[in-house]
Order: sequence, then structure tokens, then C-alpha cells
Amino acid sequence: MKLTMTLPRRFTLWIAFLLVILVGAITWVTERREVSTIYEETKNKGVLIAKNLIDHNLRYLLNYDYDGLQTGIREQLDDRLLYVVFYDKFATAIAYNREIAELNAVYCCSRLQGDNRPDSVAAQAKDVALGGKLRPVIEIEIPIFIHGSSDRWGSVKVGLSLAEMRAEVRRTRLVLILMGLVGFLLGLGGATVLARRISRPIEKLVEGTVRISQGDFDHRIEISSEDEIGNLARSFNDMTARLLDARGQMEDAHRKLVQAEKLASIGRLAATIAHEIRNPLTSVKLNIQKIVEDGRLGPPETEHLAISQEGIAQIEKFIKELLNYTRVAELHPERFPVALILEESAKVLADAFREKRIALEKRIEDGLPEILVDGDKMRQVFLNVLRNSLEATSPGGRIKVTAARGEGAAAGKVRVRISDGGCGIPEKDWENIFEPFYTTKSSGIGLGLAISRRIVEQHKGTIRVVRKRGPGTAFEILIPVEEAS
Repeated sequence: MKLTMTLPRRFTLWIAFLLVILVGAITWVTERREVSTIYEETKNKGVLIAKNLIDHNLRYLLNYDYDGLQTGIREQLDDRLLYVVFYDKFATAIAYNREIAELNAVYCCSRLQGDNRPDSVAAQAKDVALGGKLRPVIEIEIPIFIHGSSDRWGSVKVGLSLAEMRAEVRRTRLVLILMGLVGFLLGLGGATVLARRISRPIEKLVEGTVRISQGDFDHRIEISSEDEIGNLARSFNDMTARLLDARGQMEDAHRKLVQAEKLASIGRLAATIAHEIRNPLTSVKLNIQKIVEDGRLGPPETEHLAISQEGIAQIEKFIKELLNYTRVAELHPERFPVALILEESAKVLADAFREKRIALEKRIEDGLPEILVDGDKMRQVFLNVLRNSLEATSPGGRIKVTAARGEGAAAGKVRVRISDGGCGIPEKDWENIFEPFYTTKSSGIGLGLAISRRIVEQHKGTIRVVRKRGPGTAFEILIPVEEAS
């Protein structure tokens, strides 16, 4: 099975690799510099010790008192100053503080032989056998010059122990390793956090892509930065918004296509009904009317014929509504105040409102612009919606009608809202109620709201059910102020 490594892990491993190289290089360079610095300090200290030895023992050298010189340098021996050797101008050892057999290899040779420069310094780190074991030493030799003379009188060589220097180097190395380890851990922790910060938006983008591929075009990615990742998330959100808009347009076009196909089928059905049913039905209606007007029938027969006339009237109403729905009516737009159309629509149902004791509350915003609509058609829309609200509202209830300017996406439109406190419509049916022949009532054929939608859409507007507080249903109708078909 092929193993895959996530982006944060790959990022962290690469950063860890680079940190190891970087911290190792910095530690090595710093250690070299520290060792060099400590070596230089030790060398300078050896030079000072050598000069101090010259100053304290110069009188013996000037008087060629080699025994006094031997005694003087032995008195100045300490734990760090392991050996001292004075050479004459011929590079011959004339005084030293240890037995010659023990340090014969040291005493025998002067490294400044033939060097007449006053500032010459010969320094060398090496291991010297002392007391039966090798000891690390830095050997420093400087020339001896007397003030006022340009001749070199000799030189002095000192051997300083490097044990303390090496201990200090070890301590420095340990500190540098600890600092490098802490720096590595801090860098690794920062790399992990950075990897998460970088990968988390990318993971959200991947998740969003998957959800988009599954059809969830409402998904949005939270934008938490203004960098390239934030710009990518913003572009992704813009893309999903355009996809959502495109899907909405496609769904709307599909709905209209299906509605057009339904309309064509209904039109063919309506034409058949009008031809096959309406003419015979008219003959039946006229014959029943003649029998009733004859007056020779008794009350029971007359009552039965009245029921038949009501049934014929229902059939004629169905045929009329069906033909009205399938007929594409031409609009005759004029400018009307919204309040006037609402008022005229409410007057038609005034008796029904009084009979059910339902209060109609109207709130019309002042200064509303007139709308360019076919007044008769728009009255039919408001009348259908008000009739539905009236039928859904219990006696003694209230229906609220508001009209105001649209805001945001509805700018440039007039918003009419008709809401009631009735039993309400399940949310799953909010779109279905605008389909032809869909009804939840025992009476009617389900064409009222379908016709209303057609009329509103002819005016480039929209009609829909919206959410409201409390029980009941709220219809929202948006009508453009300037557009008309």
C-alpha cells in the first residue's frame, strides 16, 4: 500500500531538515570563533606573562647572572605556567625552571632564532610530557630587547597549560549545543504552527471543493487573513457565489421550461375541453334553465335542478380559469400607486372580511413611487393572495398588508407583503403552491397562485412565501418600479 504524507508533515520535515543544517552550521561557526577567541586570549595572557618575566629578571640577564635568573624564574612558577626557558642571543638555553632531561625537547630549540623583530611572537599549541603524562600546552616565545638598543639579547619561552582553556571550550560547546537544541525545538514548533496555519486554509479549500462537487454551492470559506491564502479563499467564495447564481439561473430556466411544457399540455387540454365539453354543457345549462323557468315543477325537483346548475357553474368556472391560465395575455402597463391597487383588491373581498370578522391592517410607506403595471392583472394577483389569506385565517383574526421600498438586492422595487395568522404552509410546500393544480383546499383547482406567479413574472417581478414570526403565512411580492413587458 502506497503511503502518503500530508502537506503539514512534509512542510515540517523540510523545515526540520533545514533547521538541523542551519543550527549545526551556526553552532560550528560559533564554536570555531569562540575557540579562536579563547585561544587568542590565552596567547595574549602568555605574552603578558612572558613580558612580566622579562621585566622581573632583566637585571640578571644584563649582568649575565644566569644562576640568579634560574632562581628568579623558578620562584614565579604556578599551576598554569608549566615551564619557562630563557635563551641568549645565540638561541642557547641559559635558564629554565625544570630539569633539562624532562623537557629536553622544549629547551633545545628556540623558534625565534635569527628573528630580530621586536614585536615577534611565536605561539604553538601542543602536548608535552610532564610528570609521566601528556599535558596540553600553548607555547609562547617573545624576543628580549633592551630600551635604547636595537640588538636582540635573547628570548623567553613560556608554556601555559591549556587544561582550563579546553574545559572552557567544552563548556562553550555544551552551551552552544543546548542553545542550538533550544533553537531547533523552537524553530520546529514554529514550523509546526506555521504549517498548520498554512495548511488549514488549504484544507478548508479542499473541503469546500469537495462540498461544491457534491452540489453544496451555499458553502463559504471563512476569510481570516489578507495574504495570498485569504485572496484564494475570497476568490473561491466568489466562484461559489457565481456557481450558485448560475445554478439558480439554470434551475429557474428549467422551471420555466417545465412550466412552458406544462402550459403547452394544459393548453392542448384546455382546447379539447373547450371544444368537447363547453358546447354540450351550454345546451344542458339552457335546457335546465327553461325547465326551471317553466314553473310547473315542485319544490324538490326545483332544488335538484338548482344543484345541477351550481355544478354546471363550477365546470364553467374551471374551464374559464384553465383557459385564462394557458392564454398568454398581453400587458397594458400604466403607472399606478400601489396603495390604489391594494385598496381596489381589498374592496372586492370587503363583504367576506366583514362576514368572518377579520381585520385588514394596511401599512403603506409614504412617498412610494408609482409602479408601471397592468392594473387589472396586478389587482388579480393581490386578490388571489388576499383570498388565500382570508380562507386560511380563523374568524376574528387579522391580515396585515405592508408596502415599502425594497432594500439591498431588492433596490429599485416596491415590496408588498401580505401575511396572516392562519394555519400556515409547510416549508417544503412553499414552492409547490405556485405549481398549477397544486392545492391543499377541498375546493378550487389550484390555479390561482400559478396565475399570480405568471402575471408577476411578466412584470419582471417575483412572488414567494417568506419566513415570519409566529403562525401563519407571509407572501412577498417584489415589483420593479420602471420595468414593464
